[in-house]
Amino acid sequence: MISNTKCECGHQNHVGTVLCESCGKPLFEDTSEEVLEMRYDGVARRSQKANPSWLDKVWNFFSSVKVAIYLILATLVGAAFGTIYPQENTFLNIDPAVYYEQTYGTLGAIYYTLGLSDTYGSWWFIGLLVMIGTSLVICSLDRVLPLYRALSKQQIRKHMQFLRRQRVTFATELAFAATAGADAAQADKPAEQWIEKLAVQLRKKHYRVHTDGTALLAEKHRFSRWGPYINHIGLIIFLLAVLARGIPGWSMDHYMGFVEGQPLQIPDTSYYLKNEQFQVVYYEEHEMTEQFRQRNQTIPKTFETKAVLYECLSNCGSKTGEPVLKEVARHDILVNKPLNYKGLLAYQFDFSETPQLISVSPMLKNKKTGEQFGPIKLQMKNPSTEYTAGPYKLSLRGYFPDFGLDAKGLPMTKSNESNAPAFIFSMSGPDMPKEGQSYIYFPREIDKVNFRQDEINGAIGGNWEISANSMNDVEIANYTSYLNIRVDKALPYIWIGSAIFIIGVVMGLYWQHRRIWLRIDGGNQVTLGAHTNKNWYGLRNETASALRAIGLDTDPKQLANEVRSS
Repeated sequence: MISNTKCECGHQNHVGTVLCESCGKPLFEDTSEEVLEMRYDGVARRSQKANPSWLDKVWNFFSSVKVAIYLILATLVGAAFGTIYPQENTFLNIDPAVYYEQTYGTLGAIYYTLGLSDTYGSWWFIGLLVMIGTSLVICSLDRVLPLYRALSKQQIRKHMQFLRRQRVTFATELAFAATAGADAAQADKPAEQWIEKLAVQLRKKHYRVHTDGTALLAEKHRFSRWGPYINHIGLIIFLLAVLARGIPGWSMDHYMGFVEGQPLQIPDTSYYLKNEQFQVVYYEEHEMTEQFRQRNQTIPKTFETKAVLYECLSNCGSKTGEPVLKEVARHDILVNKPLNYKGLLAYQFDFSETPQLISVSPMLKNKKTGEQFGPIKLQMKNPSTEYTAGPYKLSLRGYFPDFGLDAKGLPMTKSNESNAPAFIFSMSGPDMPKEGQSYIYFPREIDKVNFRQDEINGAIGGNWEISANSMNDVEIANYTSYLNIRVDKALPYIWIGSAIFIIGVVMGLYWQHRRIWLRIDGGNQVTLGAHTNKNWYGLRNETASALRAIGLDTDPKQLANEVRSS
């Protein structure tokens, strides 16, 4: 097993370090002159640990850039599958198990069966996001901590082998020579003066220069090395914010229809929203193009919902009584001008001009005597269970907003919309059995005919009738406003993560970490090495320019180390 001891410079390196963190000397027997591998400055990383334990193997798996790329590709493929057909949360009042097969055929049925109709909320997609986040965290920790340790412990005087094996390197003898008989300090004085001149030129190029006698370290834009890791921080915040949408109350995205005049509860909240009035303005004929005039189309110019938001104080969502509501906000909702209350957003996205029955106030009539009792007010949404009409009592035994019959001929409702409402009562009172008599009532005349109300009611239908006297007893809404109700508490964090990611991209894209090391030995022997993470031509030009400014005529091409890794 390979283990490192102290470098000859005296620095104790971690096991697995390739280049001394202080002087840069290669720590393993290496007689070649190949350019040094400077990735992460040769520091030891946990993922390179010999004889790894099971925990190290897990660490190694997630620290692999190749694994991270595979995870990202798998996520992209999964996300692409989610775009083949619309996701089920974008529809109003549908049964996805039926919709996809009816609309898209066999492929649609397979799409739904595989769970792709809810791709972005599926366990496997969330699992991929968690694995990507884990990979980002471990990749970053595996590299950034050792790199920070190496960069913070740099020695100014680097090992000669380190300098000669850089991709940018230069060696020459200076024109001055050591004075005969002078001590070491006096012999190095001209060299130190020369280094100071070079330091002045490098500072003009915005380098931070450190000197140690006859050695120099010039460095600039070190912060750019942290750009990729800042990218990772931004992505981690972004992914955590996306996953936080699964926390109850953090995210909601519903498409709902609000009939005029009826407060409707927003799912999973204590809020009710009422479409108090809907208004639509159409383009006049002279405002439309010839193409639309020929088609005889009516096109809405603007449409808005005069909305009132209520907070429910008690009896919320109850089917046995009216909820107690407190108004908390009013807003005229237009396209791209949503109602916004404490992060709850209501966007206008469509409307319908199909009349909707809101309530009816019929009378209970005795067909034989002509007597009328009532009225009884029937709400299409959450009707009461008990009604009184004179001496008679009507108990609601069943309510079907969109009446129909199933395969067995039993009553059922096709949807929650009041398209064909039907009420089944148990009527009791004078001249009626104590156990009551069943009576089915269809408020709409067309439904009475279609479903043969009188035939269904039989004998009781011959004696009694529930019906409205006039249209004044019927409340109808002309418009239904379709709103997108959204809550996204994670959105600010998504923006923060995105902004941090962009900052990291800019840092790594527009700046390069450049370092120049130089030492003078024997009074006049100059050895220079330089490194950057990208844009080698720029580094060579800067170095050659600084050397020329102090009288050392150097061509940038002379600085290129022609020896390359095999």
